[in-house]
Amino acid sequence: MSDYKIPAQTRIGHVHLKVSDLQKSLAFYGDLLGFEVQMMYGDQAAFTSAGGYHHHIGLNTWHSKGASPATEYAPGLYHTAILYPERKDLAAILQRLIDAKYPITGASDHGVSEAIYLDDPDGNGVELYWDRPKEQWPINEAGEMTMFTRSLNLPGLLAELK
Repeated sequence: MSDYKIPAQTRIGHVHLKVSDLQKSLAFYGDLLGFEVQMMYGDQAAFTSAGGYHHHIGLNTWHSKGASPATEYAPGLYHTAILYPERKDLAAILQRLIDAKYPITGASDHGVSEAIYLDDPDGNGVELYWDRPKEQWPINEAGEMTMFTRSLNLPGLLAELK
């Protein structure tokens, strides 16, 4: 095992997804989730972002146009996690999903974060979440951060909007 450690300030800059139908994916990531198109690459690819960044999510049909989703048990991306800055922002997107009647596949409290799970039009998992402040993370008897999976209190989350 190497002693090398990646710099603590390192972040994942973007995810680039192969999709079967660019317009369906743009409707999901753009119209529903609110990402803005920064650039189109003809009718084969789009680069979307939050806040004008060059791109957080790239979408392309270069090798996947019209293809079926990967099977659940095939290797590949489990989910893309989209981090919201505040709990109220997570509540707002939850309300948006409810209003659009978009299927939610799960909702969990992980102690360090609260998350909503869904699938994009190609069956790619998407996690929408916010992190609790670090000082609120659960700590076990040994002083170590510990995570868990419990049901997320959706009415409590939606109360953030009142």
